[in-house]
Amino acid sequence: MAGLENLDLRLPFVRPRIAVVGAGWSGLAAAIELTGRADVTVFEAGRAPGGRARRVRSEALALDNGQHILLGAYRECLRLMRKVGVDPERALLRQPLNWWQPDGMKMRCPRLPAPLHLAAGLLLARGISGAEKCQLARALGTLSLKGWRIEGDPTVADWLAQRRQSSGLIESFWRPLVLSALNTPVDQASMHILAAVLRDSLGAAREASDLMLPRTDLSSLFPDPAWRWLEQQGATLRSGWRVRAIRRDDSRSGMGGASVSVDGESFDAVIMAVAPYHAPTLLNDESLENQVKGMTFWPIYTVYLCFDRALALPQVMTGSRHGVADWFFDRNALCHEDGLVAAVISAPAPGSLPSNDALVAQVLADLRKIVPDLPEPMWTRLQVDRRATFAACAGGGRPGLRAAGEAIYLAGDWVESDYPATLEGAVRSGVAAARAVMCDLNP
Repeated sequence: MAGLENLDLRLPFVRPRIAVVGAGWSGLAAAIELTGRADVTVFEAGRAPGGRARRVRSEALALDNGQHILLGAYRECLRLMRKVGVDPERALLRQPLNWWQPDGMKMRCPRLPAPLHLAAGLLLARGISGAEKCQLARALGTLSLKGWRIEGDPTVADWLAQRRQSSGLIESFWRPLVLSALNTPVDQASMHILAAVLRDSLGAAREASDLMLPRTDLSSLFPDPAWRWLEQQGATLRSGWRVRAIRRDDSRSGMGGASVSVDGESFDAVIMAVAPYHAPTLLNDESLENQVKGMTFWPIYTVYLCFDRALALPQVMTGSRHGVADWFFDRNALCHEDGLVAAVISAPAPGSLPSNDALVAQVLADLRKIVPDLPEPMWTRLQVDRRATFAACAGGGRPGLRAAGEAIYLAGDWVESDYPATLEGAVRSGVAAARAVMCDLNP
């Protein structure tokens, strides 16, 4: 038996098998975060990744299924873009905070250290009175002094009333801000969630408040490069696979064996990165279903108008205070899509919009107030996501990432966090779910 003392009797390391169901931005983030530490299998019902932020084909046209804005504060989005080979400084147009409404507030923040950039931008802003500038400065200053924390969870409207913000300031600044960030009306929106967004942008370094507008289609921005990167890293990718059932085997929990099955295939854990209204059905989970039933959702409308010539919008992202559309985006200047403009309408009140044809005509009329003498568009398209985001309401609850029980984790912009339903919210959720899985499997 001589020499046995030199034998290495340790068991070989076996990487856990993790399933990620859903290849939207949260699912892709989770899979990327797990790669190298687990054997990852991604299930995606569609033929392409990206979820609600990707390129889609409609009547022989390839268009984004919505218009998205990123911020310099989106650290996880930017980190994972770089990891999969996307250079954010090339793929995104970075601009200092630029708020431009031809019929409202105009503010451009210079490239100065924070908070001087905001102070200078506000001092030189047009379209609001000197008194309104003081009101806005006091409101933001109060938030900053309190560490961007809110006592309780009032609605944004109630908080603004307490800070005596004028109706003009609310319509020019706060309402468009809340709709863009939370996609929830100000009289319902959570001030706690809005404060978290302001904390990471206006309350951080100057670069954090930079607008970062996609210079390419949404699929090329992250989903497609992420999918290719995962394939190169050895992940198993199953597109066009609609998962039917996910079941937990509690008898094997804690025994070192697989404890969850996806359509009968065994895994050590599953990350559910699907829409909230799909998760309870897949899991046959009545408790989760009751939680999801308590959530409400708001739509986003995107109207595309294509002209036979490039337009000269005042800014690549131009607001409209009095129009039906909240923002117009110059897709020609951003993505070299000739003559194309995208108009975004966030969280319209139920029944407030006319029929589709009348809505397009109204958006065109709004655009003509900004760019006079426009010809008739060559074509128009209306993209509607009726359940685009959860309603980020004051006092509203969301399921936690462990709400589905042992070995099953939830991910998505609708899962509990202090962030709203944004790309960064989705990516942060996916990263958090992946880290929770590895922490639980390796206590």
